[in-house]
Amino acid sequence: MTQQVELLIAGGGLIGLLLGTACAGAELGVAIVDRQDPGTMLDEGFDGRSSAIAYGSRRVLDALGLWPEIDGHAEPILEIRVADDGSPLFLHYDHRDLGAATPLGYIVENRVLRRVLFERVRTLESLSFLAPLDVEAVATSPLAAVATLSDGRTIAARLIAAADGQESRLRRASGIRTVEWRYRQTAIVTTVQHERPHCGIAVEHFLPAGPFAILPMTGSRSSIVWTERAELAAGLVALPDAAFADEIAARFGDFLGAVEPIGPRWTYPVGLMLADRYVAERLALVGEAAHVIHPIAGQGLNLGIRDVATLAELVIDRRRLGLDIGDPHLLGHYQQWRRLDTLALAAVTDGLNRLFSNQLAPLRLARDLGLAAVHRLPPLKRLLMRDAMGLAGDLPRLARGEPL
Repeated sequence: MTQQVELLIAGGGLIGLLLGTACAGAELGVAIVDRQDPGTMLDEGFDGRSSAIAYGSRRVLDALGLWPEIDGHAEPILEIRVADDGSPLFLHYDHRDLGAATPLGYIVENRVLRRVLFERVRTLESLSFLAPLDVEAVATSPLAAVATLSDGRTIAARLIAAADGQESRLRRASGIRTVEWRYRQTAIVTTVQHERPHCGIAVEHFLPAGPFAILPMTGSRSSIVWTERAELAAGLVALPDAAFADEIAARFGDFLGAVEPIGPRWTYPVGLMLADRYVAERLALVGEAAHVIHPIAGQGLNLGIRDVATLAELVIDRRRLGLDIGDPHLLGHYQQWRRLDTLALAAVTDGLNRLFSNQLAPLRLARDLGLAAVHRLPPLKRLLMRDAMGLAGDLPRLARGEPL
């Protein structure tokens, strides 16, 4: 028999779980389908990344009642220091410049976010998590969408949300085209321990190969996101422990004393992908199914969280009116609301990476003077800080800290 739900989510990663939590928390019937076994996804070796959670994203998590479980594992970002390689000029963001005790954001390990979301999902009676399974095919009509899973069962839904990542099968099957390219860079991710406290300061150091980010974690630890030339990354990650530690230390500097890499090392390809459309008949793309941007500003997950907050608001409000949550009007509203934010951030991150990876002397001078100018213009700096915190623009209720 065909299972009946209101919302079917393809993909049980962070974004799919968060969307399911938001909608099932409002008593919508939700099914999440993921190809990975939940036990695998909760393993410490599954995802070694930490994410920068902007203050606006923290509001979303707080409004959904998730932040109290995350808070003890989140390190507030109190300052951000941006410097170009070898230049005495820099840009410094300080949360006190906004006149409040609000942090600029937080650094949280992805495994913590995933564990908290799985724990919440298990408590939601109107949500079913189906894994390990794939959505093999979808048939849509003006009335409903019917998905066929890899075990042969079928699920009918008013709306399907594709949260199945950059290689989204549902996006491709719907005929939505993309603009995409790979940078000649690979992100190396690991965790280091250091002698001195980081005091909640994040550092973005632009090197010729790409940005080297030092992100404060709980304790005397920092997450390293090291963007390196793609042809060198694999060899660097394969170095013996002592040699790898020397490479880290040479880029890290000595401002936090002796630095020791701890735990595994991961590599991730760096690229940009933008879907031409975010919607099709009874289908909405969320998270990396719709957009992938350079990690230079740590905003990828925050974009996805704003997708969730927007789609959840539209769906829940429409359902409360007894209307169809998958109709073209709602989907058009969702696409219009999310497109400008995504395109603007994609353009900024792409431009910054190209600008700071270029060693031409006139460009080096221009960008260093630009950093110094922003540093010395408090109104502009405050505006950029609010934007990076996810507090600018037309925000959905959850991103304003309001309940659904």
